[in-house]
Amino acid sequence: MLTNTATYQITWEKLPDDFVLDDEPVDNINQPLLAAALTQSLELAGRLPANALTTTNYGICATVNGQIVVKAPDWGYVSSIRVSREEVKRSYTPQLQGDIPVIVMEFLSDTEGSEYSSKPTYPPGKWFYYEQVLKVPNYAIFEPDGGVLEFYRLDNSGQYQLQPADANQRYWIPEMSLFLGTWEGVRENRTGFWLRWWDEAGELLLWGSELAAKERQQKELAQQQAEQERQQKELAQQQAEQERQQKELAQQRLEQLAAQLKALGVEPDI
Repeated sequence: MLTNTATYQITWEKLPDDFVLDDEPVDNINQPLLAAALTQSLELAGRLPANALTTTNYGICATVNGQIVVKAPDWGYVSSIRVSREEVKRSYTPQLQGDIPVIVMEFLSDTEGSEYSSKPTYPPGKWFYYEQVLKVPNYAIFEPDGGVLEFYRLDNSGQYQLQPADANQRYWIPEMSLFLGTWEGVRENRTGFWLRWWDEAGELLLWGSELAAKERQQKELAQQQAEQERQQKELAQQQAEQERQQKELAQQRLEQLAAQLKALGVEPDI
């Protein structure tokens, strides 16, 4: 069990302009791709309000016992900020500048282990910071190589509990009205496992390339339907022409027969 945060004084203060942020590169090439994919599908689906904030290796700050703590999750989502984008360009302080993040995610890499750190002393571990300091309601830990997703949610006692997946192997996030799950496929020349969103109806939120492909398929289908309608119209016209010609031919034969009868002195009754 984690140390009770009642012994900690947590305040929300703006990061000083001269505070030196960690400028180390991300652990591997996959992390930016995974993060960008999560954000793009939200935006394209209209699920990213103007005052929402998505973060990628970006500092989320708090002051614990007078000491500034900054953690940069691999991906995070804040439903609403109350300040300008310029003010949160370098970092974000919840409560002071907007809401607590709805969810933070960590993608396991070669530095695996820090995502589970419940170290309460300064500087606190990620798990402790997200759970006990920020109190982020949802925490996801994703292992991209094997496609393993661990999804944790704060319980009533304020501690993370591992959640079971639903029948579709997805996890419901009520604050976003979305499901989170894994998906295997190709994006940006990377073949492997990805994190994806599904809406309440179970519809997948698409990436830009998928939307383009869907629109192309719809356009091709519309063209095929238009061609079928054109062919059907042309066939109907041909049939109408055939019927007109047949009617005309029948009329000609009838007139020829009448003429022949008249030549024989018979007045035809037609």
